[in-house]
Amino acid sequence: MSVIEEERVRGGVFKDINAEDEDQQPTVIESLCMTCYENGSTRLLLTKIPFFKEIIISSFTCPHCNWTNTEIQSAGRIQEQGVLYTLQVKTKEDMNREVVKSDSASTRIPQLDFEIPAFTQNGSLSTIEGLLDRAVAGLEQDQPIRKATDPVVAEKIEEFIQRLKKLKEVEKEFTLIIDDPSGNSFIENPFAPQKDMALTVAHYKRTPEHNAALGIEVEEEENDEKPGSDLDTMRNEVLVFNTNCPECNAPANTNMKLMILYVVNCEIWRSHRRAGNQNNLTDPSDMSRDLLKSETCSVLIPELEFELGMAALGGKFTTLEGLLKDIKDLIVSKNPFMCGDSSTADRAEKLELFGQKIDKIIAGEMDVHIILDDPAGNSYLQNVYAPDPDPEMKIEKYTRTFEQNEDLGLNDMKTEGYAEK
Repeated sequence: MSVIEEERVRGGVFKDINAEDEDQQPTVIESLCMTCYENGSTRLLLTKIPFFKEIIISSFTCPHCNWTNTEIQSAGRIQEQGVLYTLQVKTKEDMNREVVKSDSASTRIPQLDFEIPAFTQNGSLSTIEGLLDRAVAGLEQDQPIRKATDPVVAEKIEEFIQRLKKLKEVEKEFTLIIDDPSGNSFIENPFAPQKDMALTVAHYKRTPEHNAALGIEVEEEENDEKPGSDLDTMRNEVLVFNTNCPECNAPANTNMKLMILYVVNCEIWRSHRRAGNQNNLTDPSDMSRDLLKSETCSVLIPELEFELGMAALGGKFTTLEGLLKDIKDLIVSKNPFMCGDSSTADRAEKLELFGQKIDKIIAGEMDVHIILDDPAGNSYLQNVYAPDPDPEMKIEKYTRTFEQNEDLGLNDMKTEGYAEK
């Protein structure tokens, strides 16, 4: 293990971001100014934002020409899936939403046919208004040269710049789309822990083109194994390989055992079934119920107007108490907008109140319904009255919608004729 990895495990290199931590001082490096070619200074701060793992914040200042530049770069691992944020900007308050945009993310505003392609800007930690200001500054940079060499083009760009500036007044609703194959970008939900009706978050599987752009090499596996080959010897073998922990990014081991995946091909049933478990918590002993939450399972608590989408928290086997503690930890303790300059008194008060309600549920002082909704049907909640029916729990199976099948990749799945040549 390298020195960086050892420090990463101990938390010595990347510390939690905290504006009140006097020991969290940036590293200052003498650097060349690319504007006047004199020496300036670059300040590097290695820190951690819980939702985005580790980041590097850099700030360059030149005392000779007074040129400055700030950037944010991801120092953590690329996420398992890409992420697509779609925000309907309706009010001026939406312009204050914090945004983490990595350098691999593209930004689009369909109403203006405007797009900032991936890898054309460095990563940034800003607001929606800041993103628009940065786009305007980029377009205005070469305007003096355009006015001298091509006045017609300069005039059209000036008209477009004015349209971008008007967006900040939010006279009309517009859509902001951030598409990041690395999964390391983020748009703030100011209503957390409640669901944000204006914001849609979708996770997707990267294409080979995405992996190539990110510099990821994916080895193709050969599936033409025959009986009697090494495949048979692997059936009862547990494979161990090195990975990074999805929570803290520390080196860890993953155990894997070969399993068989099959598809039931029935024109009527067609495997289009999903399951939902609803449990009414009326007794503290309910907290000890075993619970299996898959990565495709969402969690709802209607009394708190709370919904945790699929892919959040990942898949885990725990208890109801453990799930609630993980939810509180994710929303309250690990929320990057609860500390430093990003924190506001109103937001902190709402999230603190949410945490107190979770504590009351765990202590049995508040009756609520816990709903596990898994489109893949791979989640489970223990029936403590088994083999008798559980009077506190309702299990419902129903047909998935087209959108849910699309999220699970079932609409494009070929279940017949795939072996034909």
